[in-house]
Amino acid sequence: MESAKRIIESYNGRKLRVMEVCGTHTHEIFRLGIRRILPPQIELISGPGCPVCVTPAGYIDEAVMLALEHGAVICTFGDLIRVPGSEMSLAGARSQGAAVKTVYSPLDAVDFARENPDKQVVFLAVGFETTVPAACLAVKKAAAEGLSNFSILGANKTMPNAYKALKGSADAFLYPGHVNAITGTAVCEDLVKLGVSGVVAGFTADEILTALAVIIRLSASGEPFFRNCYPRVVRPEGSPAALKLMDTVMEPCDAEWRGLGVIPMSGLKLRPAFAAYDARLKFSLPPVAGRSNPACRCGEVLQGKCKSTDCNLFGTACTPLHPVGACMVSNEGACSAYYQYGDILNEQ
Repeated sequence: MESAKRIIESYNGRKLRVMEVCGTHTHEIFRLGIRRILPPQIELISGPGCPVCVTPAGYIDEAVMLALEHGAVICTFGDLIRVPGSEMSLAGARSQGAAVKTVYSPLDAVDFARENPDKQVVFLAVGFETTVPAACLAVKKAAAEGLSNFSILGANKTMPNAYKALKGSADAFLYPGHVNAITGTAVCEDLVKLGVSGVVAGFTADEILTALAVIIRLSASGEPFFRNCYPRVVRPEGSPAALKLMDTVMEPCDAEWRGLGVIPMSGLKLRPAFAAYDARLKFSLPPVAGRSNPACRCGEVLQGKCKSTDCNLFGTACTPLHPVGACMVSNEGACSAYYQYGDILNEQ
């Protein structure tokens, strides 16, 4: 770690913008104080690697509709409950009598559906490749048990086309190690052919510093590059079993990303064989065009166009207790990291 630290601290070359795609990286970099040792030429910017943050307001509106108008029990991970929709969050819907249940796994929702056959149970499937296999497993289990009262509201997304959409936004990506543990490294290697550079990084201080040092060294050539700096977890082939499960249950589709708009073939939906477990089809939900607060700059933060502290709402109208945007709600959100750690040293 000392060698990597020296490489970083002694850097005096051209300005480098590195995008921490993963929200966990953003929080760990703050928590570990890594920003404090960065020379002014190295700028870390946030990206769209927080699944809750990139979920559009319209998705929350759909979940609220299912809860209030269709009487479904909404099962979800906790940080999604307070994300604002166009009119209200799921927390607001719960205050109006909606049934919103926090679960720790999609399989918990399947268990709840089995134990409550008189209730329609909808799991909010939000996440990247890391969590998609668990949602697929839940659907397969519900199908195997013949549960007719379980479905998912899908907002699963995949990263490759998002990287392409963000081409040029940074000099290099700090790729999320847990995503690559599933997908492998082929996607990132292919991006080099498009002129996109990046390294896969782990989450310890040693691993993050090593990844940043590698970016500094490889950037000197001026050529696109890729390195796997997380080999103890990420293998070239990824997780074949998880990839097979995902391909069996889901297929690619266009998806809307908060701040990025619709990115072609960047989402996942259930295949026709599992369509009975698609909540949109099951409840005949109409198309929903959500509206975010126009004063919130969450979308720009997710594109690396501004820092959280550049938003006029940050820390005043928008706080973790009273969030205006998703980036302040999620445990992986950039705004919550800036607010929690308050580390503005080296921020230009």
